[in-house]
Parts: sequence; C-alpha cells; structure tokens
Amino acid sequence: MAVRSGVYRGVSAETRAAERRARLLEATLAVWADPGLSTTMTNVCTRAGLSERYFYESFTNLDAAQTAVLEEVAGEIEEVTHRAAEEAGDDLAARAMASVGAFVQLLVDDPRKGRVAIVEAAAMPSLRPRRADLLRHFAHLTADAARELDLSPRSGADHELVGLLFIGGVAELVTAWLDGAVAATPDELVTVAARSFLGLYH
Repeated sequence: MAVRSGVYRGVSAETRAAERRARLLEATLAVWADPGLSTTMTNVCTRAGLSERYFYESFTNLDAAQTAVLEEVAGEIEEVTHRAAEEAGDDLAARAMASVGAFVQLLVDDPRKGRVAIVEAAAMPSLRPRRADLLRHFAHLTADAARELDLSPRSGADHELVGLLFIGGVAELVTAWLDGAVAATPDELVTVAARSFLGLYH
C-alpha cells in the first residue's frame, strides 16, 4: 500500500511542523523568562529538544521567535479580556473589573507571560517598537470599547489619547508589580486599574 507523501505515522508534515513550532515557542518563553539562562538559540533548542535545523524551519532568527511569543501573549490577553467583559453583562463597573481581572489572572497563572511581554520586551531595542505597537493597539481597543458603551473622556480629550493613558498606566503598574517594586495583591491591582478606567470616563 502506498504511503502518502509527507505523512509519517498518520501525521502530516504540516502538523508535525506546527507541533515543532509550538514546542519552540514554549521553549522560547521558558528560556526568555528564566533569569538564570541566557536567551540564546542553543538554549531554546535544548529546552525544546530540537535541533537548530528545526528552529530555522519556523523562525529566521531568535528575534523572530521572541516576537512570535510576544504576539501570542498579546493575542491571549486580548481574547481573555474581551471574553470576560462580554460575560460580565452591561454594567460598566462589572465589565471593567472583569476585563482587568482576566488580564491579571493570566499573569498570576503564568507570570512568565507578563515578564517577557511587558518587562523584557521593553528592554530589547529589536522588540521595543513592536511592544509599543501592541500597547497602542490595546489603547485603540480600550477607546473602541468606551465608544461602544457611549462613554466620553471626563477630560474632554480624544478617546485614543485617553485609551493610551490607561493602557500605559496599567503597563507601568504591572511592570512595577512584576519587578517587586510594588507590594500589592492581584485583587488590589484589579481594583486600582478598574477604578482608573472608570475615573477616566463618564
């Protein structure tokens, strides 16, 4: 019986490549977030149990792998915060608490994600522009959410400016928390951030 081209043990070449990429992404996240390890391609491949040949199958270089991790974390943040807000109903305070709560819970469940996406990426010249783009993206989402709820900035400023102020403030707060510079519980972070949003709009 003929074997289908690219199929090994019933698994297609595309599926195997996707699985290797997922392993490399997880390894990049783990190595990047570990202060005891240098973030090198060798360490990432060792952690993933794959050769450099397979690394280049998915990424052109280490920066590309780190950018992919950054994008993946950002996508997860967007998904969980949007879903939490929608599930909270129409009450503004409940939506704000739920959305910020989902974000903070994501960081509590896996602190590595906040460490690399919010703290470490800011320190890397190669990733800083993409991190800034993502912050502006989340600021735009915040502004859109406010418009959909018929909210207006209390200051009378543009929606996008207020969205950026909110997201930038939350990013700095979380950075200080992850660095240990701010002693606060996750619940306190949620309360402060949600009240900040509510204070910016009416």
